[in-house]
Amino acid sequence: MISNRDPNALFSGGGISFLSGGQNAKFSYGYSSFKGKRASMEDFYETRISEVEGEMVAFFGVFDGHGGARTAEYLKNNLFRNLSTHPDFIKDTKTAIVEAFRQTDADYLNEEKGQQRDAGSTASTAVLLGNQLLVANVGDSRVVASRAGSAIPLSIDHKPDRSDERQRIEDAGGFIIWAGTWRVGGVLAVSRAFGDKLLKPYVVAEPEIQEEEIDGVDFIIIASDGLWNVLSNADAVALVQDITDAEAASRKLIQEAYARGSSDNITCIVVRFDNS
Repeated sequence: MISNRDPNALFSGGGISFLSGGQNAKFSYGYSSFKGKRASMEDFYETRISEVEGEMVAFFGVFDGHGGARTAEYLKNNLFRNLSTHPDFIKDTKTAIVEAFRQTDADYLNEEKGQQRDAGSTASTAVLLGNQLLVANVGDSRVVASRAGSAIPLSIDHKPDRSDERQRIEDAGGFIIWAGTWRVGGVLAVSRAFGDKLLKPYVVAEPEIQEEEIDGVDFIIIASDGLWNVLSNADAVALVQDITDAEAASRKLIQEAYARGSSDNITCIVVRFDNS
């Protein structure tokens, strides 16, 4: 269905690594990204295995740009670096994530001052530190875990009509209206994002963070809304439950989303844990 001779072909890759603390606990990861039916590609992703202060750290992120690819590309190039160099990254990872997200957004907005067009991006990230998984989300890309075959949401989409998000926006002096879908200021269909300077302070890059022990987690899926628009959490988990190769799983998810009519860029990372 998707030919490798096509210049817009699905691009994929992957790798394998060991968790710190034991050579018998390993994980594999695979990623796939596809422009799909959109005129341009605004999705970016990042996979990093790195040593920080003597600890092995894995970082996975999906960034879905809007209004152009600039913001998503900036996050790919800067977010992990800002996070891993935060002085409290190892001892207070949660606080470091919040502050690094905030700083990255501020730095990006500072660089954007001369730009005419207003661009932004979601960010769904997973940090693996020892046995702990910290998922930080901004926007409507999403992270889902599979535990004993059940789909467990590790993030909740930031949509303008989410009651707490609507309240936050209105408290800041903003508004949401229906324009084909609910939009902040009648413009943006997500309520949190990096960039979007014209919609500050209503659209923020403040992450919601969820912590999970990887014991008992079979795999996680991190994907842009090009996947979630046409696949439910349960659908996605069931589709790749028995595919042990993480890259093959990520390709399968993208091909299925495209076959089901996704009209967006589609990017997906699958991280599979082997706790045996």
